[in-house]
Amino acid sequence: MGTPDLAPASVILLLLSTQLSLLLPGASAGTYWGDVEVLKQLKNALDPSSVSPGSCVASWDFAAAADPCDALFSDKFTCGFRCDATDGSGASRLTELALDQAGYSGPLAAVSWDLPYLQTLDLSGNYFAGPIPASLSNLTQLSRLGLSRNSLSGPIPDSVSSLSSLGELYLDGNALEGSIPSSLGNLTNLTRLEVQSNKLSGELPAALSSLGSLLYLDASDNAISGELPRALPPSLVQLTMRNNALEGQLAPETFQLASSLQVLDLSGNRIAGPVPSALFTHPSLQQLTLSSNGFDSIQSPASLFPESELIAVDLSDNRIMGLLPAFLAGMPRLSALALENNEFSGMIPTEYALRAAAQPAQGAARLERLMLGGNYLMGPIPGPLLGLGQGGGGGEEEVRVSLAGNCLYRCPARFFFCQGGDQRSAAECKSFFGPVIP
Repeated sequence: MGTPDLAPASVILLLLSTQLSLLLPGASAGTYWGDVEVLKQLKNALDPSSVSPGSCVASWDFAAAADPCDALFSDKFTCGFRCDATDGSGASRLTELALDQAGYSGPLAAVSWDLPYLQTLDLSGNYFAGPIPASLSNLTQLSRLGLSRNSLSGPIPDSVSSLSSLGELYLDGNALEGSIPSSLGNLTNLTRLEVQSNKLSGELPAALSSLGSLLYLDASDNAISGELPRALPPSLVQLTMRNNALEGQLAPETFQLASSLQVLDLSGNRIAGPVPSALFTHPSLQQLTLSSNGFDSIQSPASLFPESELIAVDLSDNRIMGLLPAFLAGMPRLSALALENNEFSGMIPTEYALRAAAQPAQGAARLERLMLGGNYLMGPIPGPLLGLGQGGGGGEEEVRVSLAGNCLYRCPARFFFCQGGDQRSAAECKSFFGPVIP
């Protein structure tokens, strides 16, 4: 009749051992088995010939007695991941998986990605191929996803949008196709989005304007079409979309709402119409690159001396006509101005020459780069530039000026900015101006 008393004693011992394991994490069995399984899946998914000796994955020896998260003094599991967390049972959990750029190749879809503690996944600079797997949605704590410069293909899956903690997303340098999912607008913690150098198409989703923390967006070198959205994230600091198929006109309100913007590069698109004056009076914009588009005019701000933070402006290779805008010489911080290969006419304003010849108005920066070649500018070269061209404290080593390919009265070869003295022929200038060359 004493047998029933043994059961309660065994239960008590079991409870005590469980509590000790919770209180003493060091008493655990090391890396959580599920995390080890994901590491095994990843290694098995790789082409064995891409795992070179000395690489991180080459040291992942699952047949050895070493524990992945506790191999500090071992030659096994030397790199490629970190374990900076423990779960309720005291087991070590993977918080970072960042492979070396050793040329690994294989599919990502063969891995379950069941790593609920992982915060960083960086596989950049390798040869991973195939689609981005929907199973990445298992990485519920992920804050940084880096898949740059691989051979990934297919669309950007909507499952990425379920990673609510994601702050940085790098998908650049792959062969991804389709449009940028509107669901990415759900990633309210996203600060950086890089999808450049892919094969993406469609329009830039207006839903991205809801990304209230986004600072950097680079979607260059794709086939993105349509107009730039009327609303951009107000937090945006840099927008780069060069070499796409954007068209239509730029709406002034787009940039008035993006009040934190510092860098705007929309070069190599099909945008037409006027360059809005709002860009020249923007409170924070420092670099404006709109070259190689179809702009035909520049809207001048109300003041000849606009309050502008612009340091560099590139409007080259458009179809802009008219006189050189006087207000551009009145922007105090401007040090680089490129207006090459347009259809500007008239004379070169003296204010431009003074800025380039180190004689700007008080408090204004010097124009260290003044590119006016390939237009239809006429008349004599302003006096301050003549002094610059013959040296004496402000030569080519300090400032870069181009006046080649215009209709100037004389541009002698001894002046470096004349670039050999080549100007348009009289016939070409007459064809542009009409029967009488001014």
